Amino acid sequence: MSGALKEVRNRIKSVQSTQQITKAMKMVSAAKLRRAQDAITQMRPYAAKLQEMLSNIVSNTEGETGGSLATERPVNKVLLIVITSDRGLAGAYNANIIKLARLTIREKYASQAASGNVHIWSIGKKGYEQLSKGGNIKVDAAYKDIFLNLNFESVQACAQAAVKAFQNKEFDVVELVYSEFKNAATQAFSVERFLPIPKIQAAAGAKKSDFIFEPNKEQLIAELMPKILNTQLYKAVLDANASEHGARMTAMDKASENANELLRSLKISYNRARQAAITTELTEIVSGAAALQG
Repeated sequence: MSGALKEVRNRIKSVQSTQQITKAMKMVSAAKLRRAQDAITQMRPYAAKLQEMLSNIVSNTEGETGGSLATERPVNKVLLIVITSDRGLAGAYNANIIKLARLTIREKYASQAASGNVHIWSIGKKGYEQLSKGGNIKVDAAYKDIFLNLNFESVQACAQAAVKAFQNKEFDVVELVYSEFKNAATQAFSVERFLPIPKIQAAAGAKKSDFIFEPNKEQLIAELMPKILNTQLYKAVLDANASEHGARMTAMDKASENANELLRSLKISYNRARQAAITTELTEIVSGAAALQG
């Protein structure tokens, strides 16, 4: 019985040590989440309005004024920019993004994938590790370490590379796969068109937006487009960063609760085993005393 008691005691110590780690990770993620949430909350209205304005301009300009970045081409070569995290222990966060990326390829770009024309740029190590395993899809690791030094300049380099590749007709469509931050417990996993710039379909009878361009329409659009696209990708990365910390905080909170439940169960088992051991020892003592008296 002493061996069983020792085993239960060791399990209790092990669960308590694990619980200390999960509680510490939850506190760290909560602190990082606050900063990440403030960053995306401030960025989102600005980025959304810029993107809406760009789509409106592209939709309401005629001819080639929209530029090469708004030109629709037959889709032969595809680029997916998949944004995951560098670290695990965030529940199903990374698995859901990777699953969505594979589902998008299977449902929308199956023929391109079969011919080896689907490329993935992975932002975050977890996505690179999973997506580079097998398959006929080319995964580029050039931007997987962006989260090690997250700033606008590093994200801008990725956006500009994607724009240049699209202009050089290396890719016919570029899409973002990432998680949009809602709150600490909720993330919306989505696929968003990056290039060509999507046009807004006007409702029947709706009037076109009348923009006044100064000094020159073509020059202004050519200047605005790359900057707005940089902001769009930066917003997606900030969304993913906040989503990661929210998912990890929720996962560690759940792990701490599960550890409490396990500790409660183990302590009951330990007390029962100890009680049984004490009862056995008392029975042996009483039996021995009775035998001596006899």
